[in-house]
Amino acid sequence: MSGKRLAVIFAGALLLASCRGGGDAAPQEGAGGIKVDAGVTKEACPNAVDKSKGCIYLGTISDLTEGPFKTLAVPITDSQKAFWKRVNDKGGIGGYEVDVTKYVKDNKYNPQIHNQVYQEIKGSVLALTQTLGSPTTVAILPDLEKTPMVSVPASWTSLWGHQEVVLESGANYCVESMNAVDYATEKMGVKSVMAVHNAGDYGDDAAAGTKIAAEKRGLTFENVTTTAGQDNQGGAIDAVVSKKPDLVILTTGPTDAAVIIGQAAARGFKGKFIGTSPTWNPGLLKSPAAPAIKALYMQSAPWKSWGTESVGHTAMRAALPGVTPNDGYTAGWVWAYPLKAALEKAASNKDLTRAGVLAAVRQLNSVDYEGMLPSGAGNFSASAQDGLFRQSTLYRPDDAAPTGVTLVEDFFTGSTAKDFKFEKPCYQ
Repeated sequence: MSGKRLAVIFAGALLLASCRGGGDAAPQEGAGGIKVDAGVTKEACPNAVDKSKGCIYLGTISDLTEGPFKTLAVPITDSQKAFWKRVNDKGGIGGYEVDVTKYVKDNKYNPQIHNQVYQEIKGSVLALTQTLGSPTTVAILPDLEKTPMVSVPASWTSLWGHQEVVLESGANYCVESMNAVDYATEKMGVKSVMAVHNAGDYGDDAAAGTKIAAEKRGLTFENVTTTAGQDNQGGAIDAVVSKKPDLVILTTGPTDAAVIIGQAAARGFKGKFIGTSPTWNPGLLKSPAAPAIKALYMQSAPWKSWGTESVGHTAMRAALPGVTPNDGYTAGWVWAYPLKAALEKAASNKDLTRAGVLAAVRQLNSVDYEGMLPSGAGNFSASAQDGLFRQSTLYRPDDAAPTGVTLVEDFFTGSTAKDFKFEKPCYQ
């Protein structure tokens, strides 16, 4: 069977295996006759709104101190704490409240550390409300599948569309890059494109989408891999300056993006950059590269930024009073909706075991993102091809905007993504 849905013969075996559980808690009856196992207690959450309710514990593994995405990861994590507090304030789920504060771990954006801290909290949580990074999450993917533990990625690799236990939201890097190339071809008249990107399935996925769109559009394509770190960008800068592409699709961390854009511009490069969403941080407009960024850069994004008017955006801002706007908050909030929907479905099915949550995921044909994503997003019951979300947005730098960017192109699907057959992860 294609797509996310496993063959029925395996699904039954998986449910049976999970009940035996490799040392995890055996299923038992919880609140309201709901079956529970690991990560769900009759005792209230540590900071419960209603002490009479039990607790669903969710884990967070993020880049909180020294990795390249900490400026996004800290707001993502804080936003998800606020998201689940709102859920608890509105009555919780199935007689339970949700705790996302007890089991929070720092991965330092290192796959080995990510796996280590996952193993530390695995026995205590029902699911992961955040697993940040593509290569880091890949490090625990076999265990997530075997357990089974549903998880929410803080990343957009196209691999997630082929993984049942991963609840992705928004356009993946591959689709985002396809749409960026299509836009630049039609609106900016580009004839040549270069993908400058980190190695691994973050950067490689965006580069694959760039290449697919370039070939479909008849553009010249160049592929340049770079290593994270400000002092490691010389080769990428040399390639941009010497090859002079009309467009660079940039897939790095924010600091490295500023180094590449700023130094390429200083050496006379006049082409355009479109950065995939994790390249942006509003602090870049206060960096030495700010003039170059304003002149040459656009940001592609899987959804709309902090200041947007929607029910979800408004609720997010109300739940995070006084913070400095950052679209890490927006991402964290959006990503939480599918897990909320899966937990609600599992509770209504009277099965809040790990296997029960995965079974609930298989029944989700849409998720209510409260307007933060268009209707039709979050179809986890469909095949990878039919469930793929193909719309993305484009922004330009703007000092006056809350997160430093202003919308240029609302949700759109380019012709490349529209026709794309999603049979495997793009980078494979």
